Amino acid sequence: MISFFEASLAELSIHRIGNKSQDEFYVLSEQSVGIQDNMLSNLLQQYFLGPYEKVNEVYRFFHPNSDLNLNEVYHFAAEIFADGGKFHANSKELAKYLYDVSGHPKIKSGELYLAYFENVQIEGELHDAIGIFKSETKETYLKVYPENSGFALSYEKDAININKLDKGCLIFNTDKEEGFRVAVIDHTNRSSEAVYWKDEFLKLKIRNDNFNQTNNVLGVYKNFVTEKLDQDFEISKADKIDLLNKSMKYFKEKESFDLDEFSNEVIGNAEGIESFKNYKKNYEEEFDAPIPDSFDISGAAVKKQARVFKSVLKLDKNFHIYIHGDKELIEKGFDDDKFMNYYKVYFKEEE
Repeated sequence: MISFFEASLAELSIHRIGNKSQDEFYVLSEQSVGIQDNMLSNLLQQYFLGPYEKVNEVYRFFHPNSDLNLNEVYHFAAEIFADGGKFHANSKELAKYLYDVSGHPKIKSGELYLAYFENVQIEGELHDAIGIFKSETKETYLKVYPENSGFALSYEKDAININKLDKGCLIFNTDKEEGFRVAVIDHTNRSSEAVYWKDEFLKLKIRNDNFNQTNNVLGVYKNFVTEKLDQDFEISKADKIDLLNKSMKYFKEKESFDLDEFSNEVIGNAEGIESFKNYKKNYEEEFDAPIPDSFDISGAAVKKQARVFKSVLKLDKNFHIYIHGDKELIEKGFDDDKFMNYYKVYFKEEE
């Protein structure tokens, strides 16, 4: 969804953000950093942009009062896109604002990078993008170098691993009226204090597009089958797997989703259909995430969900049965002599 093979780093500013609750302050640079070395520029692009090649979710900025200009990051990003000459000045304002919301005692101090990229691709389109990145985790590296007809060792402390971006967001210069398109990463502080990056600093809401609609309805259906059905009906694990396989088959073969069509073709039981629709409605209300009854299916979202749709029947620690097709070819029974359950599997050829 996001690629950077045509991208270039146009400007970079670096500041340091301390932890407000620990009486640490922020340090602002007076000017942006000039990057003349091509190798360094390529390494920075790999560090900043590389992790986004595996990101599918796209967010948008919002504000509880429905006025986007009250969202500080949106406001400063819009200023930069409108006038590139204000990039460094607005990078300072963004650094100050991040410091203001870094009040949790467990939030780590670190460097804040503000980058302006040209020609970053998202969803097949090239756009300029503003990157906001924070490095919190430092590592020690060994160096091996030739010395006296042999080799010697040294080390460098508090260095940054360019393969491990801690926090970041990319703001694309498109869809301004809807809150821009925003991709986000947060690999540290996964506990309660972590919300400061996405929820308090950026104030993001998932974009309700085809990808998220497809992803959400598949996620809701999977949870319905694996968690809810047992409460309302007696259903075997093989039947659950069959229901999951049918849903994945539907999404892989269809171009668009229709709730009634999906319910009839995949569930096919009036009570089960009613239970699923109520489950979907409760999810929408609880998470404030409406899912329309019809939408175009996103292949990328189907591919993502397919990784977590399990078609494996685990029997004690002895056997795993992979069920990919007709569930009528597998029968469950109970052996009175062995006092154990069994499955009987029918097939034509052994491969």
